[in-house]
Amino acid sequence: MTKKNIASLVATIAFSFQIIAQQSAVYTSSLVNYQKGLSLYNNQQYQAAQSLFREVKKTTKESVLVSDCTFYIANCAVRLNQQNADQLVEDFVRDYPTSPKRNTAYIDVADYYFENSKYAHARKWYNKVNEDALSRSEREKFYFNNGYTAFLTKQYRDARKYLKRVENSQEYGSQAKYYIGFMAYEGDDYNEANKYFDQVSNQDRYKEKLSYYQADLNFKLGKFEKAIALAKEKLDSSDNNEVSELSKIIGESYFNLEKYAEAIPYLKAYKGKKGKWSNTDFYQLGYAHYKQEDYENAISEFNKIVAGNNGIAQNAYYHLGESYINLDKKQEALNAFKNASEMDFDLKIQEDAFLNYAKISYEIGNPYQSAPQVLAAYLEKYPKTSYKEEIETLLIDSYITSKNYKEALSLLRGKKSFQNKVAYQKVAFYRGLELYNEGNYLEAEALFDASLKEPRDSKYTARATFWKAESDYNLTSYDDALVGFKQFKQQAASSSTPEKDNVDYHIAYTYFKLKNYDQSTEYFNDFITVKKDDKIRLNDAYLRLGDAHFVSSQYKSAIGAYEKAIKLNQIESDYPAFQKAISVGYAGQSSKKIKELEQFIKDYPKSKLRDDAMYELGNSYVKENDTDKAMNAYNQLNSEYRMSSFVPKALLRQGLVYYNGNKNSQALTKFKKVAGDYPGTPEAVQAVSTARLIYIDLGQVDQYAKWVKTLDYVEVTDVDLDNATYEAAEKQYLDNNVDKAIKQFNGYLNQFSNGLHALNAHFYVAQLYYKKGLSENASSHYKYVVEAPRSQFTEEALTRLSQFYLEKKSWNQAMPLLVRLEEEASFQHNIVFAQSNMMKANYQLENYGEAVSYAEKVLASSTIDNKIKSDAHIIIARSAIKTNNETKAKSAYAKVEKIAIGETAAEALYYNAYFKNKAGAYEASNKEIQKLAKDFSGFKYYSAKGLVLMAKNFYALKDAFQATYILESVVNNFSEFEDVVSEARKELTKIKQEEAKTNSSIQPED
Repeated sequence: MTKKNIASLVATIAFSFQIIAQQSAVYTSSLVNYQKGLSLYNNQQYQAAQSLFREVKKTTKESVLVSDCTFYIANCAVRLNQQNADQLVEDFVRDYPTSPKRNTAYIDVADYYFENSKYAHARKWYNKVNEDALSRSEREKFYFNNGYTAFLTKQYRDARKYLKRVENSQEYGSQAKYYIGFMAYEGDDYNEANKYFDQVSNQDRYKEKLSYYQADLNFKLGKFEKAIALAKEKLDSSDNNEVSELSKIIGESYFNLEKYAEAIPYLKAYKGKKGKWSNTDFYQLGYAHYKQEDYENAISEFNKIVAGNNGIAQNAYYHLGESYINLDKKQEALNAFKNASEMDFDLKIQEDAFLNYAKISYEIGNPYQSAPQVLAAYLEKYPKTSYKEEIETLLIDSYITSKNYKEALSLLRGKKSFQNKVAYQKVAFYRGLELYNEGNYLEAEALFDASLKEPRDSKYTARATFWKAESDYNLTSYDDALVGFKQFKQQAASSSTPEKDNVDYHIAYTYFKLKNYDQSTEYFNDFITVKKDDKIRLNDAYLRLGDAHFVSSQYKSAIGAYEKAIKLNQIESDYPAFQKAISVGYAGQSSKKIKELEQFIKDYPKSKLRDDAMYELGNSYVKENDTDKAMNAYNQLNSEYRMSSFVPKALLRQGLVYYNGNKNSQALTKFKKVAGDYPGTPEAVQAVSTARLIYIDLGQVDQYAKWVKTLDYVEVTDVDLDNATYEAAEKQYLDNNVDKAIKQFNGYLNQFSNGLHALNAHFYVAQLYYKKGLSENASSHYKYVVEAPRSQFTEEALTRLSQFYLEKKSWNQAMPLLVRLEEEASFQHNIVFAQSNMMKANYQLENYGEAVSYAEKVLASSTIDNKIKSDAHIIIARSAIKTNNETKAKSAYAKVEKIAIGETAAEALYYNAYFKNKAGAYEASNKEIQKLAKDFSGFKYYSAKGLVLMAKNFYALKDAFQATYILESVVNNFSEFEDVVSEARKELTKIKQEEAKTNSSIQPED
């Protein structure tokens, strides 16, 4: 209690004693109790005092005594922390507005709260005090206490106002200056803060506290040497937290003085705010290491700056890129420079970063966008760059090296410089080659034509000529193909191309298709003479050479060629063995032919030609007049191969044997079976014709007429018109008049929907539509052929129609056709076609076991090319992934990678990286992804998946910047791949949540 309060109490007591002398005993008793209460109050026995004051208030009628009791009751309530204490004080002030204790009540309550560190409560009551009613000494205390409570409750304006009033006070001045200085420090008014701190720095009570603030102030004022000196003085006497903060001041001061070596140990000693560093903290330490050429440590700090978006971050990412370059880590540098180039806080850094980003994109490839796009974008943004000539050279070359030919074409169109036209010729050629390998021959041919229109490089002119001819060949335009192959041969004479060695082989094949067998044999012989190392192609050449001799009736030469093919045994030897047997027969050695056919049937129990052999054996026995053996051969064929196209032929032959033996009844049975079971086939037509003769011989023409009416494909009265109409269409077909042939075949089918030649007409018009690329038009005609009884057209129709459904991804419609093709095909390449597409269709239908089974069948064939091999391995690999058999998948993808091209190769390369990641070989995994980016940037899906995998690798290698930047780039650049973006977001959230634990600049994502 203040001296003034005590004096007031004494005066009150003296006054009370005067009254006592004149009052009754009741008043005397109240006064005694009041005095007791006052004594208890002064002895801090507030509960007992409050009770006595309440009793006195109830019993006395003296207004002064009642007022004083009310005052002390409220005061006791404050000290007893009673809930209604503040209200009691307010009630006292309201009820006794003229009481001299009104201001004292406010002061007493405020001081009580102040002394008990309840500053917010104290502040409330100090605000009610009438400072004009205070004495000078009371006023100083009031100013300080009020200012101090405002300071502690962060009401700095009021704090400054009251503390400034006592800054020169002898009692409170030092404290006031300290707090005024501190508020200036907190408000970044460092000069003001320094002025006040200097005034109290010689006082021991503040000296220790001020050491840190003054060091920090001098740092912030740019007085780095002084900041270092002050902070170092304080280090030894500081606790761990202060050591951390002082180390930061020293480290940053050295950093700003460009004394990086001295800065490093102090920057490292900093523990961060609440255990976390900011992006700026990481940047300073990283840059200090960078300036010391310690690139490893520079990287380890820079790459902790995650999701930075300010000038410091841009600078950090640029120097991060340079650090990576110095360590020859170009993929990492690519991302760092890309990030810096996307910020515009420092335009010079942005331009330099873009330049480096463009150059590295050219060198190693770019998974985000093609190298030509990056280089072109740099030139567009900086048209006056001093590096223009260099970048233009890289740009032109990048069109080829990027291998993203589809995109490169669009970038090159309209470019008129000579170098760009040279590049266009090559890019058009390579894009055409891609389309050719995808089986898109029409579009491929258009690209080869485009390449040929810019004949800048003779090598590529020759190569485009060759592959255009190959496209023509696959489109059955054999005349055009022949012209192209011969033109290529002339062009290639003076240059070296990979196609040069086999051109004779291709010319020979084309002549063979054109049925010019003399020329065909000449070119096959030329090829065989010089090409001894390619055993498979050599084997095939002997087969076709044998065929050419065979159809030219040069049977001795044919036999020699077939024997050489059998000896090589690189391709299934059943075909040359069969053909040799047939050739022997045509050479006049009938008995030898029979022996070889009998041996063939025994030696090749699974051959697709076994039914052919049985049919030929039966025919041979007929020629030898051994009809019993002939009938047995035919019966074996009909029994074992019910779906064979030779069954109607064999039945017809049996009917003819019976007919020639005058066994008309048995003959009619066979002929009627052929006519009924195989309607519309040439065999059926001949069966009807021969049966007619039998009926005439028997004098049963009416029976014949009755029977023929049951056959809807026989229109007796229109036979001549039917034949004439068909032959007119067929002539256009043979003359290669495609449009006229289509029109006339359709006319024939409209007129004779079940005509004698309906099967031929449907097949030929389908082939013509296919040649024109009108597969939808062709499909209905192929379907007719497929649904008709088996014929010589069935196999190719099955192939074409199944291909049509496969291209439409109508797997369920394609499947039964492929099953039939596998069972019925005579040609091995069609069997492989069926099996390879069965594996694909089963995979699409999620029948993974069946898919793998067919893939293994395909791989068992010795004649398949690398494209089909890679497809088979990829189906095995994908099925293994789907069934969680990663060991099998890894093995299969490794085989794919050795032989695949295009997107399949990209997929295999991705999984190579994937399995390396799973094995913890993160750097090796990243090397595979870099290769993926450089060689297969056109396949965006695997580029995106590779980037997500690369991010995981980098995070496992403690490179948070690379990981987060790559993932953010995937989210921003590959929205078309929802599954990949979803995975990237998930991974990014996980990383940011982890990094936010140590980096205060990172906001973790939800």
